Amino acid sequence: MFTNKLAIAATFCVFLSGSLGSCNRTEDRTTTRPRMTSSEIETAVKAKLTADPALNDVKFSADAEKSEATLSGKVATEAERNRAVNFVKSVNEGLRITDKIDVKPTEIARSDYNDEMAREAREKAKRHGETIGKTADDAWIHTKITMKLLGDKDTPARKINVDVVNGLVTLRGTVDTVEGKSEAERIAKETDGVKRVLNRITVVRS
Repeated sequence: MFTNKLAIAATFCVFLSGSLGSCNRTEDRTTTRPRMTSSEIETAVKAKLTADPALNDVKFSADAEKSEATLSGKVATEAERNRAVNFVKSVNEGLRITDKIDVKPTEIARSDYNDEMAREAREKAKRHGETIGKTADDAWIHTKITMKLLGDKDTPARKINVDVVNGLVTLRGTVDTVEGKSEAERIAKETDGVKRVLNRITVVRS
């Protein structure tokens, strides 16, 4: 009798497995993400870099076996460098990244700086609460200083306001370190066309 009951139960289980799935069995439906090869990582990252015009000069290589990646090349700002690093992390968070990117702000010669550039600089400065004098020279100086500040790791992006009137540069805002304040002043003083610098930046340690 007991043997017959087992046979009936087995038959019932077979019937269920054909229509509803396996009987008394827990299936592991979790899937393991396949490991990316070096070529696949490079293809994915380079696609992101190519899609960003500011990062077209950035080079990338990966070694999946060693879980290592290297970024090199040149960008204009610190923000662009961070964006390139984040692209790599978004493709594969487990990679150890060696960052060899060189941050070099784009230099604009006075002869190449036109009235349209000056107008755009004034509009942008106004949105940030900054003042630019009426001359194209003041707008040119402002553009160069702000670009250099954005490209320097010690001078936080857009936390420093730059006013330029008749070659007189006034620096305002906040930084985290005394070194950051000194670096901003150095950048302004070494910019062509600047006659004098007033450093009114406040150091606020976080």
